[in-house]
Amino acid sequence: MHNNTIVKNTFLFFLLSINIVFVQAQISPSARLPVDTAVTIGKLANGLTYYIRPNNKPEQKVELRLVLNAGSINEDDDQLGLAHMAEHMAFNGTKNFKKNEIISFLQEIGVGFGSDLNASTYFDQTIYILPIPTDKPGNLEKGFSVLEDWAHNVTYLDEDIDNERAIILEESRLGKGAGERMFKKILPKLLIGSLYAERLPIGKDSIIKNFKHDAIRRFYKEWYRPELMAVIVVGDITKENALALIKKHFGGLTNPPGTRPRVQPPLPAYTKDDAIVVTDKEATSFQAIVEYPAYKSDTTVTYNDYKKELVKDLFVTMLNKRMQELTQQANPPFVYGGGSFSGIARGYENFELYAVSGDREPTSALQAALEELEKVKRFGFTAPELERAKKNMLAAYEKSYNDRDKRESSDFVEEYIQHYLQGAPIPGIAAEYKMAKDFLPAIGLEDVNAVANILKGDQNVFAFIMGPQKEGVQLPSPDALLQTVALAEKAEVKPYEEKVIATELLAVLPKAGKVTGKKNNALTGTIELTLSNGVSVTLKPTDFKNDEILMTASRYGGTSNYGRTDKYNAAYALQVVNAMGYGSFSPTDLQKALSGKPVSANPFIGATTEGINGSSTVKDLETMFQLAYLKLTEPRKDSGLFRSFIQKNKSQLALLSANPQASFIDTAFRVFYNNNPLAPIHVPKAAYFDSIQADRALAIYKQRLGDAGGLHFVFTGNFKEEQIIPLIETYIAGLPATGRKNNYVDQKVRPIRGKKELTVYKGEEQKSLILSFYYGDIPYNEDLALKASALTEVLNIRIIEELREKVQGIYGGGIYGGLNKAPYPSFQLVVQLPCGPEKADTLLKAMQNEINAIIKNGPSEQNLNKVKQQWRESHKQEMKENGPWSSHLLAAKTEGKNIDRFIHFEQYIDKLTTKDVQEAARLLLNGKNHYTAILMPADAKMK
Repeated sequence: MHNNTIVKNTFLFFLLSINIVFVQAQISPSARLPVDTAVTIGKLANGLTYYIRPNNKPEQKVELRLVLNAGSINEDDDQLGLAHMAEHMAFNGTKNFKKNEIISFLQEIGVGFGSDLNASTYFDQTIYILPIPTDKPGNLEKGFSVLEDWAHNVTYLDEDIDNERAIILEESRLGKGAGERMFKKILPKLLIGSLYAERLPIGKDSIIKNFKHDAIRRFYKEWYRPELMAVIVVGDITKENALALIKKHFGGLTNPPGTRPRVQPPLPAYTKDDAIVVTDKEATSFQAIVEYPAYKSDTTVTYNDYKKELVKDLFVTMLNKRMQELTQQANPPFVYGGGSFSGIARGYENFELYAVSGDREPTSALQAALEELEKVKRFGFTAPELERAKKNMLAAYEKSYNDRDKRESSDFVEEYIQHYLQGAPIPGIAAEYKMAKDFLPAIGLEDVNAVANILKGDQNVFAFIMGPQKEGVQLPSPDALLQTVALAEKAEVKPYEEKVIATELLAVLPKAGKVTGKKNNALTGTIELTLSNGVSVTLKPTDFKNDEILMTASRYGGTSNYGRTDKYNAAYALQVVNAMGYGSFSPTDLQKALSGKPVSANPFIGATTEGINGSSTVKDLETMFQLAYLKLTEPRKDSGLFRSFIQKNKSQLALLSANPQASFIDTAFRVFYNNNPLAPIHVPKAAYFDSIQADRALAIYKQRLGDAGGLHFVFTGNFKEEQIIPLIETYIAGLPATGRKNNYVDQKVRPIRGKKELTVYKGEEQKSLILSFYYGDIPYNEDLALKASALTEVLNIRIIEELREKVQGIYGGGIYGGLNKAPYPSFQLVVQLPCGPEKADTLLKAMQNEINAIIKNGPSEQNLNKVKQQWRESHKQEMKENGPWSSHLLAAKTEGKNIDRFIHFEQYIDKLTTKDVQEAARLLLNGKNHYTAILMPADAKMK
């Protein structure tokens, strides 16, 4: 369960009335948008709304949601935080399910706690998420029983309420730090005059600690009522069965007498200009933000409303493209910046402009962002900008339309939630694609430029700066900050200049090679090719998606081939080249050249592997091949963009050590690797970028990726062999390949041996973090890797049951890791427990007790079966997805892994026993090498 307190960069904008000529005269602008006929929407006699949509992607699974049109905004003054806590309490016992029985039942049928089963509380709504596998009789009926109990049968026993207080406080603790402290100072001005300023979903710790039990029962009784609820059912189920279950489980719910009205609090516009500057010693970066006044926003109901939204989206897209371009020039004015139209309060929206300046005083960054906005206000956008934005938008619609019959049930659920809560349109992708095709050509520059009218003229704004307390940086006063905003409207600005760019990715097509060998693999359903340059290829045609083709390629190699002198040149070679561009294209120009073509080709250089990953629609497949060829063969040097890359990274990282957790992790890993200069980079530092040289980084990129010898490519998706092979012969067989042998190098970087403990005292908040490592050398085999994975999963079940629910010491945490094959055979398991300092010792002992118990007795059969069932459910899904097939086929070729373990995964997990997991625990958790690092607050050192 998680809680969204406030989302940055979201605020509010007035819906413009824009005159656009309708392409089709037969559609009246004021006509209401249709509702997708595939969804059944109805209402029970008690006022409960329901949505039903049969959908068999994935098969034998139904997505259930209980949506409550109430949240923290409905709390009384003595209930701050109790809407969120009420959501937690739903998992702590109901009329038909005792405490933890819900979680246990769902785990047994393959639903993971947190990953699948979840809930969330916001200002205006509470949402319960319940996916149910339907392969076994009774699962769905029981799932509906859970949903019904959440709606009106949560027990709220005194003991359960008191036990949950500590867990809520731990969740609250996770959000504490510099950002929260600064935000609390800004919030009263940001949402001045609105109840939203006083109703953050996380609430107040003092109330969570001390509220009377009846306060939360009162919230549940008053607001959990059917007239404020929707039940959403999407999945492998008939409409008739779904409706019968809804009526059976929710038809008997009643609304309490004398119900309180569900009032929507207003968010008034600012009545005067205001500003605030706040700093914190643990902040790591400066940011300046201007909030324009909020206005009521209309629900998108008609065709004209829909067009207005398209226009607004085009405006935001083009503005942010310009902001991005500013960051990709030789002397960027900010690290990143942008603008957005959205809202925190339901029914309201505004415009927000922001600029982040790293460790630099942010006034000039904000000025640059404001002046870029001023260019749009005065001169508007250009025709090429609009054409590119429309191409990209239409391409996104087209891809969704092409895959309309392959959409996952969870996608539909999210649409229906927003329709219920905010009246968001749900015409269906076929109708939306048709509207996009009809309306986008009719949208002109005058329509998009008119969006800026709302930002013109006299209006009251709220501006603020948040940032660190950096010596030598003199921040502006609030009045000076407002003066910066005002002066931008009078600044001398010039229109945006459109640059002519190449229309072809490749100036010259490569000399094609040939397929020299071909064979079929019956087990995998693949075609295996050998090319004339020695590169090998696996083809896996699928119909999992109608408009998706994935490319992945890899081999051993990577940054492990470089020593101390080249550590940072190698580590950042890929980022350096990405910042400079490819062929004749800067990064900005390349984005423009690819407008309307949703393709990607992303090289990677890891510690021990290197290669490229890509994706494409069916019609843009050749473009993906060309982009891959361009990036592998033509990295570009640009001294100005290189300096920009260095400057931005140094500025962004200069003050990172002020963050207590970042500082702790950096210290913990330096100790872990005994200060080895070749140890992996866990926390980057500004000083690293001083040693990067453009020419050397470029040379390393070419060394690692310029020779295709030894690469194995895998293509999965909706392609035909006869169509893709000519492209492979041209762009893959045409890659340069010398036959050079590639491999990783073991640089002998090893963790410290034996047992060691480290305590770091840093941080103003009462926050701790435990990192406990179990590690060592061990021969790699896939059987032990599976047992190790099962070991971590059963321990994570116990961590929830014991460390969270009984000890009440954590909100979230767990044990992660497994076996590694490269650069040397080893294992590493890491326990991560964020907590309060007073619980650190207790949690360490409790964790060790769990480890000792599994070594002595093994896991329970019940818990291992829960893990197996979750794996079975995940595997059923993965067998029908291109991504998992790509990664497993590639691993079989490049790492020698057994593909049968993916194809027949269930056979392997069926053989897994509690004794297997116990033996893995004895092998991996014996404590021979055990390192524990603990972050404690700074004042704990003096206690």
